[in-house]
Amino acid sequence: MGNKSLTNLKLPVSLIIIVLFLDQALKIWVKTHMLIGEQIPIFGNWAFIHFTENNGMAFGWEIGGEIGKLILSVFRIIAVIGIGWYLIELAKKEAPKGLLASFALIFAGAVGNIIDSSFYGMIFSESYRQIAEFMPEGGGYSSFLHGRVVDMFYFPIIKTTIPAGVQFWTSNAEPMPFTFFRPVFNIADSSIFIGTVSILLFHRKFFKHEKENLEILNSEQTKTL
Repeated sequence: MGNKSLTNLKLPVSLIIIVLFLDQALKIWVKTHMLIGEQIPIFGNWAFIHFTENNGMAFGWEIGGEIGKLILSVFRIIAVIGIGWYLIELAKKEAPKGLLASFALIFAGAVGNIIDSSFYGMIFSESYRQIAEFMPEGGGYSSFLHGRVVDMFYFPIIKTTIPAGVQFWTSNAEPMPFTFFRPVFNIADSSIFIGTVSILLFHRKFFKHEKENLEILNSEQTKTL
């Protein structure tokens, strides 16, 4: 890798380090100071630190069962390797700094949640009805790749009730409570979301340009055959 590529990686590597530090520092604090289900108000009834754990993906989505958990953990590791490789390739191509930063955010978020699911089960005790202990004598609550991801940000900005008459998706005859935003998430989830949205909104032109370059290259190779 040339000096130019190394220079291009300074920003994304710095972002990755910052996101991972903040993500893990907050998760470890929550894990060692709060019980599952406990919450601390941040801003009235609109924002809370609400401690929960999940076995699955970002924003609390899950794949059921131990096999599902293992498959998801392995998939995450493979995905992170692929994203890391692609980030290096983008640096070699001198891609825009914004694009490098976006992929760095996605990479950092994915690694942050992999750390939880890979190691937290081994180094922490359970958080149900007790404050978790770091490196307990009897071992952690689970094994390698079977840990749970720590989530804590909860923003129930809108709490209302959906009248029964407009619930076209169900035959329920009763009003239905509705909360926005219901999922509980963490810094790693936010990093993945921001990176993905940034790519979709601001960097489509780069991929269009790459596609055009590839078509030109293929055309030239065809002519030489």
